[in-house]
Amino acid sequence: MAASGRAKRDNLRRRASRRARRSDVRLSTRSTYGVRMMAFLAKVYGNGPALLREVAEGEEISEKYLSQIVIPLRGAGLLKSARGAHGGYLLGRAPEAITVREIVEVLEGGFDLIDPDEARGPTAQTTHRVVVSIWKALSDEIARTLESVTLADIVKRARERGELPTMYNI
Repeated sequence: MAASGRAKRDNLRRRASRRARRSDVRLSTRSTYGVRMMAFLAKVYGNGPALLREVAEGEEISEKYLSQIVIPLRGAGLLKSARGAHGGYLLGRAPEAITVREIVEVLEGGFDLIDPDEARGPTAQTTHRVVVSIWKALSDEIARTLESVTLADIVKRARERGELPTMYNI
């Protein structure tokens, strides 16, 4: 019985430790796939439109999922579509002119780590305002970091890591 109690405690500690390591502050799959799709289009930039099927196969992402992501990206002018026999999708601007921040803002709506209503919080003298200022600083740092990375940077880094051929043609 004592061994069973010890095993239960150990199991609870392991689970609590795993939960502590797992972060609830993360970008959605939508943003991750959106950035990957746009990076794919950046690496084929100048070769004409790419079919969504090509992007899906190249990035191993569901074509159906990508078809939902292209809608807001087109609306924001980050993506263009071409119709016809040689149709597909192309970047709305050069890869050097599109930042990861723009893509994520379109797909996520921003980087605020705290709800604006919660940020107002209590007016009494509490630590609330200090904590909110920390979350605001972190949100600002995330935005600055994502603003500093362009699609061209992603393609360059992937090539430097040997993840892409030096020249890529479809």
